[in-house]
Amino acid sequence: MERIKTGIDGIDQFTGGLPRGKSILLTGDAGSGKTIFGLQFALTSSKQNLKTVYITTEEDSDDLFTQGETFGWDIKSFTDNGMLRFIELAGVRARVTEAEISIDVGAMKGNFSKFLKDLPEDTETVVIDNIGSYTAKLTPYEFRDRFDLMVYELKKRNITALIILDSATSREFNEIALFSVYGAIKVMKRENPYTGRRERVMDIVKMRSTKTPTQFMTYEINNKGIEIVSGIENKD
Repeated sequence: MERIKTGIDGIDQFTGGLPRGKSILLTGDAGSGKTIFGLQFALTSSKQNLKTVYITTEEDSDDLFTQGETFGWDIKSFTDNGMLRFIELAGVRARVTEAEISIDVGAMKGNFSKFLKDLPEDTETVVIDNIGSYTAKLTPYEFRDRFDLMVYELKKRNITALIILDSATSREFNEIALFSVYGAIKVMKRENPYTGRRERVMDIVKMRSTKTPTQFMTYEINNKGIEIVSGIENKD
């Protein structure tokens, strides 16, 4: 199976990268680096000459460019050459929310397909950051139905997708989403029981057709982005 490098050496070492044409779920606590992970993957995908789209539902592209500059990433060169494109939905979501205040637009609730509507036909990789703001008032059944449809449409177009879920949405719908995706990665912050220090750890929850570590991987966010540090800890 063909793989796409994530740009995070530890993950690429263990998995070979993300399976091409499949959807991967990324969940995690606030401040655990989900957006940084998404940007790092999008940039690395672009470097592999894959037409990549980054859909942001909460931040504008200027904020993401600023984040990238913090790590010395030359995002602009890839947007200039057409390999990387940003689609901003924050303003669209604000207008929809305003409309829903005055008119009950039930049909728009949880319409994940809107994420794919503006994707160029030649899109090969997409990062969706994140779908949490589109899940308000959804029942578990409605979420499963809409999420399954989005994953199906991505697969039909052979698009490799990194779908990000915020922690609040993950607590409610994570188990449902896990059934639909090909793989899932969880990033989190915790206190090390041995040192008493706060640290970040990553869990490759599942990745079909892939040999994955059964332990947590400790990582840090440094001046290069996300980097797996030496040593792997047991999940127990």
